Amino acid sequence: MTAHTASLFSIATGSAEPIYRQLVEQVRRLAAAGQLAPGDSMPSVREVAQALALNPMTVSKAYGLLEMEGVLARRRGLGMVVADSGGAGKPAERAALLRPTLERAAREARELELDPQAALALFAAILKEAP
Repeated sequence: MTAHTASLFSIATGSAEPIYRQLVEQVRRLAAAGQLAPGDSMPSVREVAQALALNPMTVSKAYGLLEMEGVLARRRGLGMVVADSGGAGKPAERAALLRPTLERAAREARELELDPQAALALFAAILKEAP
């Protein structure tokens, strides 16, 4: 990937989730889905910070966590790249990334007192919609 990778990120500034965590989760998902392949170069901290109007320390923190997890690796002369182990994961690994989102959705469905079958039908309909 080239510097346009920064355009793959979207930040919800009003979210309760810290911005660095949003970046970490997005890179994890992109790598697990194979959209970021092993060896793909990541945009520099400065490029991401400028593209998203973020503090460079926020991006640096996200990259550092991803490096500690083994999703990203530093390559001399190339900067950060997607690690060999950070590529497309097994279906169970990709499903595990979805679990926190589904837990939040399930909690909201219970709070709204939705019938579980109605919530599942809605989820199935949303899955069938075009991206």
